[in-house]
Amino acid sequence: MAKKEKIDDKILDVDARMQGTIVFKDPVNLRINGSFEGKLETCGSLTIGENANVRADIQGDKIIIAGKVTGNLTASESIALIPPAVVQGNVLTPILSIAEGAVLDGQLHMLGKQSSEAGGGRTLSLRDVAQYLEVEAKVVEEWANQRKIPAEFQNGEWKFNKVAIEKWLQDEKVKR
Repeated sequence: MAKKEKIDDKILDVDARMQGTIVFKDPVNLRINGSFEGKLETCGSLTIGENANVRADIQGDKIIIAGKVTGNLTASESIALIPPAVVQGNVLTPILSIAEGAVLDGQLHMLGKQSSEAGGGRTLSLRDVAQYLEVEAKVVEEWANQRKIPAEFQNGEWKFNKVAIEKWLQDEKVKR
């Protein structure tokens, strides 16, 4: 049986001013205490500290916000807003908790946890999946045609569910 690496072993605490796109493909416990601007995709747990100022679209599994965030939030598991959190943007998550004193200014879309695992979450293009998996697009297309990777053919093109791709990727790692 494959031994899983503990997420607790991968803790990254960022107390700096950063800009750009950050993508974590493996689970990590990330905490941002400074300023960040751009795009952020995480696996695992993301915490935005109370002194943080983030201007970014954020996608992750579990997101906890105590600081200021301007941008859209998408979580596959949950989002928690704790004071003095101020979020300006749309939120998509199966579970949301907002503590008294936290502020959410935007639209909220909640999916049942089963819906988000079974087919909810973000839809990726063939090119997105190729970039995410760091392979050529023709390889992903071949896998989709052979049903080696979860995909749906819609309107003449392949569509991929991000949650399904991440689960497939984890299953493939365990098989090796």
